[in-house]
Amino acid sequence: MRKIRFTFIYIVWLITLAVLAAGPSSYGQRQQFFLTVIDKKSNEPVAYANVQVEGIKSKIQKHYVTSIEGVFPNEVPERSTVIISCVGFETFHDTIIPGKSMTLLMKPTVFNMSEVVVTGQYSPERVDKSIYKIEVISSKQIEQKAANTMAELLNGQVNMRVTQTGVLGTSLSMQGLSGENVKFLVDGVPMIGRMDGNIDLNTIALFNVDHVEIIEGPMSVIYGSNALAGVVNIITKENKSNRFNTFTNAYTESVDVFNFNGGISANLRNHGLAFNGGRNFFGGYSVPSMDSGRAQTYKPSRQYFFDGYYAFNRNNFRIKFAGQYFNELLEDKGNLLPPYYETAFDSYFTTIRYTGRVESSLKLNKSNYLNFMAAYSGYRRIKEKFYNDLTTLTEVKTTNPDDQDTTGITSWTARATYSKNDQEKKFNYQAGLDLNIETGSGKRILDYEQQIGDYAAFGSLNWKPVRQLSIQPGVRFIYNTKFSAPVVYALSAKWAFNDRLSLRLSYSKGFRSPALKELYLYFVDVNHNVQGNPDLGSETSNNFNLNLVFSKERKRIAWGSEISGFFNHVNNIITLAQMSTADNLYTYINVDQYNAVSGQLGLSFRYYPSLTIQAGISETGRNYYFDEQNKSSKFYFSTDLTSSISYHFIAPEIILALIYKYTGKTPQFIFGEGSISEAYVDPYNTLDFTASKGFMENLIKISTGVKNIFDVTAIPAVGMSGGAHSGGGDAQAIGWGRTIFLKLSINFNKTK
Repeated sequence: MRKIRFTFIYIVWLITLAVLAAGPSSYGQRQQFFLTVIDKKSNEPVAYANVQVEGIKSKIQKHYVTSIEGVFPNEVPERSTVIISCVGFETFHDTIIPGKSMTLLMKPTVFNMSEVVVTGQYSPERVDKSIYKIEVISSKQIEQKAANTMAELLNGQVNMRVTQTGVLGTSLSMQGLSGENVKFLVDGVPMIGRMDGNIDLNTIALFNVDHVEIIEGPMSVIYGSNALAGVVNIITKENKSNRFNTFTNAYTESVDVFNFNGGISANLRNHGLAFNGGRNFFGGYSVPSMDSGRAQTYKPSRQYFFDGYYAFNRNNFRIKFAGQYFNELLEDKGNLLPPYYETAFDSYFTTIRYTGRVESSLKLNKSNYLNFMAAYSGYRRIKEKFYNDLTTLTEVKTTNPDDQDTTGITSWTARATYSKNDQEKKFNYQAGLDLNIETGSGKRILDYEQQIGDYAAFGSLNWKPVRQLSIQPGVRFIYNTKFSAPVVYALSAKWAFNDRLSLRLSYSKGFRSPALKELYLYFVDVNHNVQGNPDLGSETSNNFNLNLVFSKERKRIAWGSEISGFFNHVNNIITLAQMSTADNLYTYINVDQYNAVSGQLGLSFRYYPSLTIQAGISETGRNYYFDEQNKSSKFYFSTDLTSSISYHFIAPEIILALIYKYTGKTPQFIFGEGSISEAYVDPYNTLDFTASKGFMENLIKISTGVKNIFDVTAIPAVGMSGGAHSGGGDAQAIGWGRTIFLKLSINFNKTK
């Protein structure tokens, strides 16, 4: 009898699954009412949109994802609110009633104008409503460019430059500043582990990145030190609507790149859980004009990365525990040694970075928010050097103590904010505390261990004297354990003339204390002689920004333009200078003044939903004032030009994209033995082509294309004959030549 009962229940369960899997057409007889989501411009269904339904009285929530036909069931027992979100559309809000079928119209967005951002905001805000100029690189753009790392992604942005520095990885320049002046965050947590002042962008994988938010210009009031040039906040993916999700990506590129990653996530009532991981492999590449023998400009590397989270949401309270781990092994193979050319010195660099964080938020009422975040981050870079006998295939670790090294950095971060943000009110505000403690250890750090603390209280007030105008002053009070810190302040304003035209103006005071490595690093071996300077002073800056945006839509056509400009004046800017050519000694110094000025024009056109064209051009000038005898009396300008065109074939679901960038002649200033010399890198062009197609309702997606079509590898560099971390040369590495790539993605979602 028990077996019969079990068999009966099992058959009923299978029938139920079959009926549900068949979609609305199969179970329409028992459920008569459906809601259909339609694109307001094209009248096409909006597939795979995330839907949240909440009872007005009971507050009970249900979540759905629309079918390929844009349909989800109307199962509400009472009058309810519905919120629908989908990439490429403005978030939809409305009220629905039980026992009724309806058609809901969603408005497509124009060039990411309605993306929701969190960086520097009182509460999550649409990018076009923010008082700051924020550049959003969406997941669609990441996919369209087929970028695997932040280096590949940011290299195509106008007014941003990514350069390769061998073993030390990549560096980013924005608003005429680079290195320690660009703050990198991952979900709001500062990244640590800079090499020569830069975060190696090749160590930031994009497989689990939802989007990237970039604010150019000093953000010292909100984010403190290291934010003179701006903030890059990397927002990772979180499954907020699907009951179950799993994905797998496989990527290969003809330059000996093999990447594989995947993840799984689930939502059960108020609980969310996810785990992701992957492996990247790169076999290395030798630039023909720069390398000979075994040594390679682009070093072979193997990377492992893992992350996961647990989140709890209930009513207006949310708490999330998350962790990330990264492990890279990089090989620096040396050239064969005379006289028999059968041996070589090889170095191995192991980089380990990990972060654990907890974040919570509480919505106290309609417009008041309380947020808290705490994180512990660790970083280790281990160098090992071996004598390699290629005839016997044996390796022996060298006995020179300078050849073996482990440098560690740890960081504690805590941040709490209280915000009031009611769009109907004239006054809103935010107040917060920000605590950061960083410790460096290792034999290359003075006295083996050094620590620096930065504690701050900050606040800002947003005033709307009229509906179109927002004015936001802000101030930050800082206590630094090593340096006397000034009061930092900023003033931002936005005038929305109408829905199509808006103007943003801002003035910001910036502050940056020297980093631990700039103060206490002692890095001396056969290839390096870099010594920190404990007498360094802090950097301060004054920044002015202007941004004018215009956009217009007419039926299926949308176009827009954007004019931006900035002026950056930095006092006591810290830079690396050669103090002696005899022993190749480099150290960090303060330069009296540094100025950067830029103008930028952006244009965009879209014929919805197929064709999108974007272009941008910027002109950036720089000059230094070292002393009366050493100063650049004029600005040295460089030009950046980017453009992209993409076409979406709706019926076969194919997207084609062509991405171009021109990088103009780039001036650089070389400081050495009390003097300044000018250097520059010649202009060059890059072009990428990608094509992608979805199968089985986008369950499977295949992407392919050609990167670096012009086959750019190295560009002549005049006046840059050597440096602290290189053996010299008259060229700068740009890329690893023309390559072909192929990517396979499998993404499975279960909504109920």
